[in-house]
Amino acid sequence: MLRTSNRSILVIEDIDCSIQLPDRKGTAPAKFLESKSVRDPMFSLSGLLNFIDGLWSCCGDERIIIFTTNHKERLDPALLRPGRMDVHIHMSYLTVDGFETLAANYLNIHDHHWRFRKIKDLIKCNKVIPAEVAEELMKSDDVDVVLEGLVRFLKRKKMEDDETKDEVDDEVHEAKKAKIIS
Repeated sequence: MLRTSNRSILVIEDIDCSIQLPDRKGTAPAKFLESKSVRDPMFSLSGLLNFIDGLWSCCGDERIIIFTTNHKERLDPALLRPGRMDVHIHMSYLTVDGFETLAANYLNIHDHHWRFRKIKDLIKCNKVIPAEVAEELMKSDDVDVVLEGLVRFLKRKKMEDDETKDEVDDEVHEAKKAKIIS
């Protein structure tokens, strides 16, 4: 970390699970203690906090640290406080506005007759992440081909989600029925 230069961006992916950080009292999580391959016994949450607060912030300028996590609640509150993490961005499922931004950025279009309406309707009833749609938008230079492919993708995803929901509903129904019988 000390070798990073000015105008650097440091990204620590999945901070809640990619590195096992002992807490500030020096107590490691159970998962950390069970691991036989401790990567760096000198690396601790306290050390990371000191680094963010002191060395890195005072040695140069224009540095950004990005932490990603799927479980913000697992992070020590000391790491989340302002001054250490100044901006928290929740990345959720794609919205209609998000789709319009992706279409403008990837395809340089702002409307496309019936396909936009159909895509927007499918996005409203689907849980799809922006990266999945971006991947679909990069598959061809032909706008019509891309949008038709996106419609097929969203329909297929909706069918899969509906099937999964039906399976869960069936399991819940069977569980309730078993409970009533016993």
